[in-house]
Amino acid sequence: MRGLKDKRVVVTGGASGIGAATAARFLDEGAKVAILDRDERASQAIPNQMPGIAAFIADVSDSAQVHKAISDIVAAFGGLDVVINNAGISIRHDFLDITPAEWNQVLAVNLTGVFNVAQTAARYMMEHTGGVILNTASTNGIMGYPYYADYNASKAGVIELTRSMALELAPKVRVNAVAPGYVLTPMQRAEYTDEMLAAVNRKLPLGRHAAPEEVAALFAFLASDDAAYLNGHVYIIDGAETAGGLASR
Repeated sequence: MRGLKDKRVVVTGGASGIGAATAARFLDEGAKVAILDRDERASQAIPNQMPGIAAFIADVSDSAQVHKAISDIVAAFGGLDVVINNAGISIRHDFLDITPAEWNQVLAVNLTGVFNVAQTAARYMMEHTGGVILNTASTNGIMGYPYYADYNASKAGVIELTRSMALELAPKVRVNAVAPGYVLTPMQRAEYTDEMLAAVNRKLPLGRHAAPEEVAALFAFLASDDAAYLNGHVYIIDGAETAGGLASR
């Protein structure tokens, strides 16, 4: 992709899944990459697996931790050009069984966490040379899915936050969202049995889950100079699942 070499990139939730694949992709593009994750053990393993990536520990739901981590990354890299706001959690449960604590936990990471990181990064970018912020949404924020009411609400919030940010921060900072469908990540594996995964694959027009690396490629494109006129939109990557109204089946 054009324009990614030597860019200073932060990937939240970068210790596993889509985040780790995205960090690896930007490293391959010649960027300077930092991951920000609350899982200290997994984060410390990433620089060993992918030399050149720096790891920082923070819980994105805690604004003070986010501010310190972003400040430390800026000091280490000498600036900040791209933020991939990817940290997220989900809990599969019936709507009637969601507890207030579970609701607050999911919203705190998936929506407040995106806000904390985006606002901190945007303040820096607006004062300096601008940049790109990409938020991880989900097809769950667009279509109706059972058993994930709190997650769905959080991702719908991310989509509207993305649009609002794009309007206010342009032209200096571009903001878009990526909305994956089913991706074979550790989080997906933890919630779905082999039978459930196979059932999902049968409903998808492409017949399979996405690989994290495929989502990472979309992030790289949207952050690049090749996407310089793309701003304020949600880019779905779901193998045509939502194109035919198959989402909630």
